[in-house]
Amino acid sequence: MATFNVHVTIENKSGISDPEGETILNDLVLRGLHKSVSKIKTAKMLKFTIKENDKKTAQSKVQKICDDLRIYNPMVSKVTIDVFDA
Repeated sequence: MATFNVHVTIENKSGISDPEGETILNDLVLRGLHKSVSKIKTAKMLKFTIKENDKKTAQSKVQKICDDLRIYNPMVSKVTIDVFDA
């Protein structure tokens, strides 16, 4: 078995409001800083270290864990799972 690092990124789907990102952007605007920034989106990242036979199995196992634990709301969240060699 190999060890893999798996990053799960959870962010709001397009069209879903992101109050935290909007607050950060508004703070930049109010301070007059970084005027070239027009949008900020926040996300949550979970980092797993898992032992599995291959990357595909590691990705499937982490996806199942996230689904079983209801870590995200599939109605409003987009999930990206990236697998790396440890």
